[in-house]
Amino acid sequence: MHTTTAQSDTPAPARSLIGRADGAFNFLLSAVSSVWIFAIMVVICADILMRNLFNAPISGVVEFIALSVPVIVFLQMPNAVCERRLVRAELVIAPLETSRPRVAAIFNFVFTIVGAVLFWKILVWAWPDFVKAFQSGEYAGMQGAYTIPVWPFKLTLIIGTAFALLQLVKLAVFNAATIVRGEPAAAGAKDVSPSVGILIAAIFIAAALGFIAFMFYGNLRPVEVGIYSLASMLVLVLLGMPIAFVLMSLSYLGIWIIRSGEFMAINTLGLAASSGVASYEFGVIPLFIMMGLVLEKADVGRDAFAVAASLLRKVRGGLGMATVFANAIFACIVGSSVASAAVFSRIAAPAMVTHGYTKGFALGCVAGSSVLGMLIPPSLLLIIYGLVAEVSVGRLFIAAVIPGLILSMSFALMIYGMTWLTPKLIGSTRAAEDIEPASWSEILTKLAPIVLLVVAVVGGIYGGIFTPTEAAAVGAAFAFVIALVKKRIDWTSFKSIIVETGFVSAAILFLIVAANLYTRQVALTGIPGKVADWVMAAGLDMSGFLAVYFIILLFLGMILDSVSIMLIMLPIMMPILDVLDGNKIWFGIVTVVAIEIGLLTPPFGLSVYVVKGVLPKNYASLSTIFIGAIPFVVCMVLVTILLMTFPILSLWLLRF
Repeated sequence: MHTTTAQSDTPAPARSLIGRADGAFNFLLSAVSSVWIFAIMVVICADILMRNLFNAPISGVVEFIALSVPVIVFLQMPNAVCERRLVRAELVIAPLETSRPRVAAIFNFVFTIVGAVLFWKILVWAWPDFVKAFQSGEYAGMQGAYTIPVWPFKLTLIIGTAFALLQLVKLAVFNAATIVRGEPAAAGAKDVSPSVGILIAAIFIAAALGFIAFMFYGNLRPVEVGIYSLASMLVLVLLGMPIAFVLMSLSYLGIWIIRSGEFMAINTLGLAASSGVASYEFGVIPLFIMMGLVLEKADVGRDAFAVAASLLRKVRGGLGMATVFANAIFACIVGSSVASAAVFSRIAAPAMVTHGYTKGFALGCVAGSSVLGMLIPPSLLLIIYGLVAEVSVGRLFIAAVIPGLILSMSFALMIYGMTWLTPKLIGSTRAAEDIEPASWSEILTKLAPIVLLVVAVVGGIYGGIFTPTEAAAVGAAFAFVIALVKKRIDWTSFKSIIVETGFVSAAILFLIVAANLYTRQVALTGIPGKVADWVMAAGLDMSGFLAVYFIILLFLGMILDSVSIMLIMLPIMMPILDVLDGNKIWFGIVTVVAIEIGLLTPPFGLSVYVVKGVLPKNYASLSTIFIGAIPFVVCMVLVTILLMTFPILSLWLLRF
């Protein structure tokens, strides 16, 4: 008996050279995308200085950024695909990749094929669009004042799309080989045999083709197409397909069926890819992400916790409250729950455990209070809501101030109450008086950069000095200054920040591109109108609608990330809100708080997973952290109900 190895016409050294060249080019595109974001920050800051100091604004900044955002997304796609940075639910696929690699490869093979088809369709639409722009001399700007040729931006989008397609094809080939050959499973796990793997693949592909055939030949009404699409969307998301691929593929299929032809589907897909995020306002997302990453590197969170711990050292449960207030301060400048969870897992949790708190409560406190990052402005989730719902981001920020304070104080009061009512759950009820008190000069030194940044960013928006995009650019630049002054950043960390900014930004913006296509498909199905009719026929008022909406968000929060939930639900819910004459600003605050509960609930619980990932191996189990976060979940549910019942809590500051 002997075995044979598949041979290739390409010699091994050449294959290695090709692989290295492929990886280098992917990294080059990713680096260009990331540096492009930094360049946008520089251009906006230069425009602000020229405008205010010399009354000579730089022409074409708005148009340049609007054209740049789609390019930033698609240049990042080849490396994002290779590094598996596209957002997806790991609930099913991650365990399979460890214990049943061949079964996981079956799903991943189908997912990559779907992605490859989508990128191919984008190329089919984008190439003629590029040729037309090149031949006609299409430009953005004002004739006689300034013009920016459009074709270079369209060409770079094509380059990114083409190489992302190549990476997806390579992954499909790799997964197909895994189905046939298999690969080692985790210790103690046993994968299925090749014949069983091929059989499962055949059944899965046959089921997918059968569903498509049913959709095309089932003589379905548009609303039925929408319902089946939503149901299959949930199944594919649970199986682990990248959420953007799910939204795009099913929306593409739905538009094709509803319009009885592919022309409208491919045209809508192309428009979503090229113009779905082609807006100056969308430049705010990568800039705020960059600001948050820089401040995380600058140890601003550590300074905030040190100050809060010093001030609350004589209070029962003081370190827990310090974690809450440090998270609130950190949220004022970062706007990301995930960043907060990662930072305070390293800072607050060890300090709490050292002072006698149980691991469960300490880690649950870190995870629970991290949700403040998505509510207290500037919040990335509020920015996305504002862009999708087409409401003022600045007004959303103002509306979030009081709810953010209420949630922070609720967490603190809950911790203090637990020290008396359930001391065993906390572990330590004594004050941490051994912590060295900080002098006022130390407090001012540590908080001054934070206060100045908040005034510059949030105050600039409130005062009408900056647009949100300008405020994000100023904040990112100021964050770099803080990091340099504190000597917390060098060339290596600078490069890592820039690269990570590109990855995270592309993942979120690509989701929004997919949601743009999904929104158009939802509108064609008529589902929002049907749901609105059902709400009215059932006699549901705003309270009844909110109750149903809240339950849906809680369920989705168990399996999806916050951004995906928002992008999936808003196209369906906003028309109903209009029918019920609800306020979009208030609804946005309620939506963000309700969605953030999902960060703490199993099985997805992103903040809990982030905390677990940062901790040393075997430090604490996921179940321990989830149990520790339960009091914070209960508190958030009560605050959400309070905000639903009293809209004035969100809208009061808007009166001034």
